[in-house]
Amino acid sequence: MARIAQADVDEVKARTNIADIVGERVALKSAGVGSLKGLCPFHDERSPSFHVRPQVGYYHCFGCGESGDVYSFLRAMDHLSFTEAVERLAARIGYTLHYEDGGAAPEMSGRTRLYQANTAAAEWFRAQLSSPEADAARRFLGERGFDAGAAAHFGVGYAPKGWNGVRDALKAQGFTDEELVAAGLLSQGQRGVYDRFRGRVVWPIRDVTGQPIGFGARRLYDDDQGPKYLNTPETAIYKKAQVLYGLDLAKKDISRSHRVVVVEGYTDVMACHLAGVTTAIASCGTAFGSEHITVLRRVMGDDTAAGEVVFTFDPDAAGQKAALRAFGDEKRFAAQTYVAVAPDGLDPCDLRLHKGDAAVRALMDTKAPMFEFVMDQRLSGFDLATVEGRVGALRATAPIVSDIRDPALRPGYTRVLARKLGIDLSEVRGAIERAARAARSTDAPGRTPAAAQPAAEDAPLTRVTIASLPRTADVSIERDALMGILQYGHVVDAAEIDAALALPMHHPALDAVRQSIAAQPDRARVGWASTAAESTREPYRSLAVELLTASFPALSEAEAVDSTRSLARRLRVRAVDREKTELLGAIQRLPAESEEGRAVRVKLRDLDAERRLLSEGL
Repeated sequence: MARIAQADVDEVKARTNIADIVGERVALKSAGVGSLKGLCPFHDERSPSFHVRPQVGYYHCFGCGESGDVYSFLRAMDHLSFTEAVERLAARIGYTLHYEDGGAAPEMSGRTRLYQANTAAAEWFRAQLSSPEADAARRFLGERGFDAGAAAHFGVGYAPKGWNGVRDALKAQGFTDEELVAAGLLSQGQRGVYDRFRGRVVWPIRDVTGQPIGFGARRLYDDDQGPKYLNTPETAIYKKAQVLYGLDLAKKDISRSHRVVVVEGYTDVMACHLAGVTTAIASCGTAFGSEHITVLRRVMGDDTAAGEVVFTFDPDAAGQKAALRAFGDEKRFAAQTYVAVAPDGLDPCDLRLHKGDAAVRALMDTKAPMFEFVMDQRLSGFDLATVEGRVGALRATAPIVSDIRDPALRPGYTRVLARKLGIDLSEVRGAIERAARAARSTDAPGRTPAAAQPAAEDAPLTRVTIASLPRTADVSIERDALMGILQYGHVVDAAEIDAALALPMHHPALDAVRQSIAAQPDRARVGWASTAAESTREPYRSLAVELLTASFPALSEAEAVDSTRSLARRLRVRAVDREKTELLGAIQRLPAESEEGRAVRVKLRDLDAERRLLSEGL
């Protein structure tokens, strides 16, 4: 495969803001001058430890240690090759790449072809919606209150009844049967391959960046013996446990408002968005689960209890079962969880159709806390007119109240439960306290907290981090100086930085970072700092990456630049002071009128002059 010219690789990186790419998947907020942070996309965490520094084009997680540039982020998130990552970003900014052999761009393969096939299919399905055969699809949408503009906004399309419609269209664009089967667009039968979606209204399912990765299709015709809803099967790019319909459209408002509305179907998402509830999303052909929560938390920036997650469920048995299943996972959210159910049992799509947009918006105002909704569901399964029923109901609901995260709410709901059951308040309070003790005991006996468990035998015991550095004045100066140089060294006078980098540092880990920085030939080059960090010898590379991405202690970029310059000078002043101390000791051992004594006194005067000059910039 032809290689992309290195100049183009550097240029595409320079023109791409890494915060834009990461921000499509992770809600980022300010973490100081030039630094952003959010919940790490590489591991599950409650508090954000994932930092992005757009100015140096680098990210690092202080929790799991993952780090890299915009190319490594795309490769990790979308499982791309390096070439595919560069090509995707180049296409995003409209940059024409050049290849070292002078040829055209190489043919795509693997996952990139799956993305391309789904994109082509989405366009084809969308075009078919205006064909004469698609009258049933247009009527289906119209009967649910969706006009042509709504269909276009969500990319809704139509799959014709024939067996080879999308197959023929995409083969004409150069896709093979093998690629279309791998993309989930064709199915394999005894007589060969055929269109998976036929005679159905089709919704494109997009990832968080807006790229089509699969489809959901709804049956239209009575002679269709297939399921009512048919989704893309699991593919290399479509994992239903991680996909949320509408997230690409909702992510900005979710990130801004820290609120998300979880509905049950494609038309419900459409209805909510069109009614003004633009944070609505839905799972695709599977129950809402823990992996969906992980995806949502990153988009929400869900690290405080200030957020809201509102579930809408049908009031039937299936809806109640879904609510109980969601309650089992709700503690994975830091945000508060609620349930909203229309009084007459209408889902958001029907509610909008029969009562208008305002009714959909008002539904969100009727939300009840998830634990209250589940408590009522549990109580409904017992005959509270009998002693046995009340005792059973107390046992079933006490753990719910004991699990309420806000301790200020527990006493109030303890009284509510006692009133609902008709049981003495002290008895209910005792049951709740026992439930809380039982929950705690499941984590205690014979178990070592995760944070306290011994490291694996093959774990690197010598890994150095900022937190593990000694807290001494010398180490603090060295640490902050290297942090400033890595982050702002390209805008500080090169002579100032070079003079500081020429001086050895006290701490061996910091000196290893210094050596790597000093070895970089051009600090004006894009990506020089990340190269320096990644080139630091082990086991000190992680420290270099942390210094590159940590929040620099300054209130503005100008202050950070001045502070970096000052720290570089302080390193030089420290070296002057150390040399002066050594000379003062030496002069005590030399005859005053000797040649050596006179040379030392001249050197001391020179050092005093140098120190005064350096101190003027502090």
